[in-house]
Amino acid sequence: MMEGHMAAFNTISLFGLPIVSATQREAIAGMFATRDEKRTAAFLNAHCMNTHKDDASYRWAISKADYLLPDGSGMKLAAKLQKKSFEANLNGTDLFVPLCEEAAHRGRSIYFFGSREGVAEEAANRACELAPGLKIAGTRHGYFEKESEASIIAEINRSGADIVLVALGVPMQDVWIARNRHKLEAGLVMGVGAQFDFWSGRVTRAPLVFRKAGCEWVWRLMMEPKRMAKRYLVGNARFVVNAYREARAVRAGASAAARVPGKRLLDIAVASSALIMLSPLMASTALAVAATSRGPVFFRQTRVGENGKPFTMYKFRSMYRDAEARRAALLATSDREGICFKSRKDPRITTVGRIMRKLSIDELPQLFNVLKGNMSIVGPRPALPQEVAAYAPEAMSRLAAKPGITGLWQVSGRAEIGFERMLHMDNAYIRSRSIVLDLTIIALTVRAVFSGRGAY
Repeated sequence: MMEGHMAAFNTISLFGLPIVSATQREAIAGMFATRDEKRTAAFLNAHCMNTHKDDASYRWAISKADYLLPDGSGMKLAAKLQKKSFEANLNGTDLFVPLCEEAAHRGRSIYFFGSREGVAEEAANRACELAPGLKIAGTRHGYFEKESEASIIAEINRSGADIVLVALGVPMQDVWIARNRHKLEAGLVMGVGAQFDFWSGRVTRAPLVFRKAGCEWVWRLMMEPKRMAKRYLVGNARFVVNAYREARAVRAGASAAARVPGKRLLDIAVASSALIMLSPLMASTALAVAATSRGPVFFRQTRVGENGKPFTMYKFRSMYRDAEARRAALLATSDREGICFKSRKDPRITTVGRIMRKLSIDELPQLFNVLKGNMSIVGPRPALPQEVAAYAPEAMSRLAAKPGITGLWQVSGRAEIGFERMLHMDNAYIRSRSIVLDLTIIALTVRAVFSGRGAY
């Protein structure tokens, strides 16, 4: 879901996620750019990233967001460790007033949902003082039973809100939004954490000197030491360790790439030659796909590439059009160990698709990805965003190289190999890659295709 709207912003890849790099003005303008499309925004700080590592439901929720906004000095540090930098710290507290001002200017209404009894209403009143002319669609506290969820959503929709601010805390707010986004009619839904507490005056925000020093968390720890000690003292240390690990993996990948100067030339030569020689087969395959099932000939899907950068991967469509919608219901039937889903009897695959997969013909359009430069002929398997979201820190190292059409795991059994073994193979390849190794794997790929082992 991220790819379409994220394209409106420059992004920086951290922890396998595309995080917005924009000025405050650009971020606000981008989120207000279209009124009819549904968009979701989430803020990511050090605590969020620790939760992202521990909580599968939160990882799933974040993968559904259209805009991921960097919040706090922790994200700045993680970027700096990789010699990257964000245009601005887009924390929710600083963004609140400009968001309300822009909503007032455009005539958009806001619904305040969350926090304790009376807090949302007080925050809404304060927002009206700060942004004259702002339309308040409604307010509601965040304490409710699961049975009341439908009536809350109906109430929000009846209000006609253009924007819904949800202050239920991490991870509850983001999971609630992801689970109910399709039911909410508002154009923009945003999880805002403790914002209502700040703007209602219930919680005092850090003085400017703390904010400018990037130490707002120190102030919050001073104000609520018992509640915040674990989050900031233990959590911040843990975040820094994870950030260093990821940066080290990225640097290791960059160093390995520098040792293979002829790899790009090999990619271009092999991809160009293969496209010329296989063009009759590809044309016949396209006709077969179009003649046997409804839908586009090519399948486009967002995958995570080198250093966590997302890209669009091409394949011949081997599944029915509703395959992505049915994926979640089939996860339990996976025949493969680990987090990468594969099923021998996947009901989403068409008759022609099974033949293509058996012979690996469906992969041939990835030759265009190689020419574009976001894939290589040989490299780690290109991962799905939801798979990367579930990675442990040590698994991030496989993102240190361009993903490949083929690789060690493909010539060693493909889908019969579990994720842990695939990870070891990918890391072994990244550490020792060379032109000779690539040529060897390409030769072994021919044998693997004709054997059909692990292809389904």
